[in-house]
Amino acid sequence: MNLSALQRFATAARRDLLQAVSSRLDIVLADGSVDFFERPEAVARLRAAERDKGRKALVDEVAYTWFNRFCALRFMDARGYTGVRVVSAAPGATRPELLAEAMAGSLPDALPEAAKARVTGLLNGTILSRDPHGDAYRILLLAACNAWSASLPFLFERLDDWTELLLPADLLSPHSVLAAAREAMDDASCADVEIIGWLYQFYIAERKDEVFDGFQRGRKAAKEDIPAATELFTPRWIVRFLVQNSLGRLWLRAHPESRLRDKMEYFVPDDPNAPKPAPNPALRPEDLRLCDPCCGSGHMLVQGFDLLFDIYIECGYSSGEIPKLILENNLVGLDLDPRAAALSAFALAMKAREHDARFLAPGRGAVPRIHALLPVSFGDGDLDQLDEALGKSDVPRAAWRSLGLFSAADNLGSLIEPEPCDWPAVRKVLEDFKTDNIFMDGVRDRALAALALAEALAPQRYAVVVTNPPYMGSKNMNADLKAFAEDIHPDAKADLFAMFIERCLDLARRDGFVAMVTMQSWMFLSSFEKLRAKILDEDTILAMAHLGARAFDTIGGEVVSTTAFVLGREHVPGYAGAYLRLVDGASGDEKQAMLAAAVADACDEHPLDRPLDDHPLDHPLDDNPLDHPLDDNPLDHPIDMH
Repeated sequence: MNLSALQRFATAARRDLLQAVSSRLDIVLADGSVDFFERPEAVARLRAAERDKGRKALVDEVAYTWFNRFCALRFMDARGYTGVRVVSAAPGATRPELLAEAMAGSLPDALPEAAKARVTGLLNGTILSRDPHGDAYRILLLAACNAWSASLPFLFERLDDWTELLLPADLLSPHSVLAAAREAMDDASCADVEIIGWLYQFYIAERKDEVFDGFQRGRKAAKEDIPAATELFTPRWIVRFLVQNSLGRLWLRAHPESRLRDKMEYFVPDDPNAPKPAPNPALRPEDLRLCDPCCGSGHMLVQGFDLLFDIYIECGYSSGEIPKLILENNLVGLDLDPRAAALSAFALAMKAREHDARFLAPGRGAVPRIHALLPVSFGDGDLDQLDEALGKSDVPRAAWRSLGLFSAADNLGSLIEPEPCDWPAVRKVLEDFKTDNIFMDGVRDRALAALALAEALAPQRYAVVVTNPPYMGSKNMNADLKAFAEDIHPDAKADLFAMFIERCLDLARRDGFVAMVTMQSWMFLSSFEKLRAKILDEDTILAMAHLGARAFDTIGGEVVSTTAFVLGREHVPGYAGAYLRLVDGASGDEKQAMLAAAVADACDEHPLDRPLDDHPLDHPLDDNPLDHPLDDNPLDHPIDMH
């Protein structure tokens, strides 16, 4: 795909949509506006939303909502998933096919009768309008979005009526956002769902620059700054290295007869001389639970989906049933950015649709298990009152304490660690609770929302944890985040990514794997010495690709130097892991070629070419080793490689 074209489109689309939504807001709220007379209650709610959110936040939220939906609809149009194209024209035409069909007298069956009458009136001239085609298309587009809410509720949730009022006016001209989307997101680019992740990275790029400018002026990262400061798309080859050497390794250890090794181009075999667990033929595909606790737009989960699909196929499952099984049993993602979480769920749904033509039919598919880490707050005594209303149930105090932690979900994200608890039993108690007390119903509903996050973040829950965590040095953390780091992660408090190394190890089962790409600084700096020692004493480094600088072509220069590694949670003394030095490559493409060559060498040569007790992390270099150039100050660059 043409990343330069996508970047130009996303950057321009953000500016245009912010301006268009702002203009619509002025028009709708103007004294005597047409919208006020036609929809006074919706306008009143819009005024209230502006007061509650603030104008800037409201405009930003609505602009992104429409960008998200326009891109998703364009992608589904290109893949043929929408039937009648919603935002795209038929070959040789200029109008969206949805409007062209309506002009020919064919209206969607799902369109309400009142809407059908209005569209018909606008198009035949019996209803006067300065822009009849534009007004008719707006009705058709809103109806299409609402129709998709049944199959894709995470992206096409039914909008508040005031949000519909702010739908940009110019959707049909050659200079509209939709025209730009059709040009940038051509059919070839839409062959791969990762286009959605790239668009999100490019869309928030200017916001990221604003946040970094604030850091340069000494501003700390507010909760709302963290997503923009920590989102960046991970190249596919790095993701495959991580997924194949964690999820793939788990399957091959249990099923050494598997032929999937032939499909994993970046897989490094186990040390043949180290003790390994006995094959486990009872391990089923459904048992391979994988989590990305910082999932961004879902790139790691998508690669996990592909490998899991091959595993299910190898085990004899039919291709049509596999997507639902994967979404129900295998993949879990979390992110504190609800926008990114929605895109991650969309990406998985599109992967499912690739293999099951009926997946998007109402009632057919499964909703991806992606959680937006939105704050769930309780008033003083709310949970005590709920416990009292339950009749002093068997819900342990640890459960109530854990649910209370999620008031800080939008700041701490997946770093929140619930206490061990029988969460399914707690869920049953709450779901069975019936009351006529509206207030208590609300507390129970919030408790269930927090419980879903607690279940997803329960310790030692996953066979594989794979992620690219947020990077943020302690100097840029807000006060609450910094205090949490010092209290809960004293050995990793210098940077968010190091805290997430510890957190991911907590999430993985003792017989599982953790695969991550992070800043390389934890390998060398004295501030991470205790973290290194803990990893070497308690875990096993199975594979590491030391990438150095320039592995991410969307980041220039030496700003970010990285390493990708896979840890086994079971400590195996003397295990000779594969250490691949790729620091000399001048670009992502060069490093990818170097990785492929290094993996081939590791597969062909005897892995024990150095003493068993000589781990590279046993001998950390000086804090600024000249032969291993670190960032100018690695703690000053908060970046997340999603």
